[in-house]
Amino acid sequence: MAPAGEATVLIRNAVTRALGECEPGDRVLVACSGGPDSLALAAATGWAAQRLGLLAGAVIVDHQLQEGSAQIAAWAARVCERFGLSPASVVAVRVDGSGGLEAAARAARYAALTESAERLGSTVVLLGHTQDDQAETVLLRLTRGSGARSLAAMAEVNGLWHRPLLEIPRALVHESATQVLTELGEQAWQDPHNLDPHFARVRVRQILDSLGVGLGPGVVVGLARSASLLRDDADALDELTDALFADAVTIDNGAVSVAVDDLDGIPRAIRTRLVRAMCLAAGVVPGDLNRDHVLAVDRLVAKWTGQGPAFLPGGVQAHRACDRLTISRVTQ
Repeated sequence: MAPAGEATVLIRNAVTRALGECEPGDRVLVACSGGPDSLALAAATGWAAQRLGLLAGAVIVDHQLQEGSAQIAAWAARVCERFGLSPASVVAVRVDGSGGLEAAARAARYAALTESAERLGSTVVLLGHTQDDQAETVLLRLTRGSGARSLAAMAEVNGLWHRPLLEIPRALVHESATQVLTELGEQAWQDPHNLDPHFARVRVRQILDSLGVGLGPGVVVGLARSASLLRDDADALDELTDALFADAVTIDNGAVSVAVDDLDGIPRAIRTRLVRAMCLAAGVVPGDLNRDHVLAVDRLVAKWTGQGPAFLPGGVQAHRACDRLTISRVTQ
């Protein structure tokens, strides 16, 4: 076996750090598509798990969206097994396409990975997202007018999900994939969907490539760094909001309220987060609550002129009376 190249050593070290809190005998899983990113991750995980005394497996999700997908998934499972991952399970899912094919496929994939982790007793699922994926996510969310939490994009660790390659450029990950697969006499699968401009992610990738040409190679690094900085800011703001909620907000028989005086002098960034938290506590479904709803409620505090209630999704409304802001479900 040839000595590991610099890219492979870099990835092995990143995976080893990501698994550093696991105990010997713990089971970890790699989400593998058969593409270069996830196969490089699978190879590094097999290497690291052996040295850390971990049980490492893989889950290959077959979305059944392309002809021959079952054969590709089976091949990816065999390669993962050659990297020392066992079991390497193939899970076929149905993608209904509601809400867009990309979103539906992502939801089906994460549901399958979650079920597999529960079934196999794993508390760690490794995902192969790279620094370039992070930059693409930031750029995509920028176009949607997102706030700090959304622009913070993907976290290195978020519960079950661990992304050890998030600070490593895609080119280096592919370099490692080429090396480890060449040793097996294999080549990574290239998903044709990654070149199909019908998908928003592909269009964003093309735009990012153009920005790199026009502005220089630091665009990807800059966007990814911005996500990291914004995550720190969002975490701090959320902690302050949680503390304010615990100190000032009362919940009584489904009604969520706060004294307006307790919000005096509170920065808008914290106040609107508190309003959102109150709306959710009152029963508004998170996916139904948008920025306009939050601002309508905030006006009852910051721009009070005696106006009537703010109406929210799900039959919930906010009103101000006796210098208290109350959010509750309207009863018929």
